Amino acid sequence: MTTYSKIVGTGSYLPTKRVTNHELAAQLAEQGIETSDEWIVTRSGISARHYAEPTQLSSDLALAAAQRALEAANMQPNDIDLIIMATSTPDHLGGFPSTACVVQRKLGITNGAPAMDVQAVCSGFVYAMSVADSFIKSGAHKNVLVIGAEVFSRILDFKDRTTCVLFGDGAGAIIMSASTEPGVLATRLHADGSHGHILCVPGSVDNGAVAGSAYLYMDGPAVFKLAVSVLDKVAREALEAASMQSSEVDWLVPHQANIRIMQGTAKKLGLPLEKMVVTVAEHGNTSAASIPLALDQAVRDGRIRPGHTVMMEGVGGGFTWGAVLVRM
Repeated sequence: MTTYSKIVGTGSYLPTKRVTNHELAAQLAEQGIETSDEWIVTRSGISARHYAEPTQLSSDLALAAAQRALEAANMQPNDIDLIIMATSTPDHLGGFPSTACVVQRKLGITNGAPAMDVQAVCSGFVYAMSVADSFIKSGAHKNVLVIGAEVFSRILDFKDRTTCVLFGDGAGAIIMSASTEPGVLATRLHADGSHGHILCVPGSVDNGAVAGSAYLYMDGPAVFKLAVSVLDKVAREALEAASMQSSEVDWLVPHQANIRIMQGTAKKLGLPLEKMVVTVAEHGNTSAASIPLALDQAVRDGRIRPGHTVMMEGVGGGFTWGAVLVRM
């Protein structure tokens, strides 16, 4: 009998601190940096974002999202036999112990389940889903907790108005379980390291000190041009692998980076904009958390229902990109 991986629960969490464009513009003005709600909305579609409190780490956001996903799946923490955590803002410098291991401890999982982080920036959640799908189909694991969580506010240069207005903090999680019914229909992943310089945190650690910049750097026009091209191609690859047409997709859940990139992708795929889940206006770009945040919102408000076919796709620093086609 064929084993599939299927999403059986979703969850998400946003920090309570919500910052509107007007509030952020006022804060930046105090430092002599000019921006406005109109400038931000016109270029990105973002109206607000959430910021973690100083005491909140990626694992704290991930924990809340994971607990909600477990509740939705009617599972207990020790039912999970693998944790995959997508994040570019790990709890610890150097990335270890992994944030997945921290979440395992905070959830109280004591069954010895493996836990690991995946680093593919804004494509991280799609990468993590693909890894989980392979583990489940191989028979190695039955219930996998997949999380995307970020505190990007910690790596933003608030003197650079071209980047600091775009990102926010948050977490999303899903439970993927072994099933006899088709769930994940196809996954496709790619990377091209030659474009790594257009979206990165260029600093490094040298004898305990940061050498270079510890802030996010982005060449906006270059990222935009590349993103629109690769997202269309990878979505079509996933459809072809599943022997499906774009007309059979019920919902597009893209990485929530920029409304113009998202709309451009939908149009290239021939999907009406009403079939695209959009949360970027309220969340900003939450990197690896953006797709599961959007997915959970659409599941909980009743738009995405069992039996629906959903295309999830993302593009991020590395340069990485990928797509996952699922039947809910």
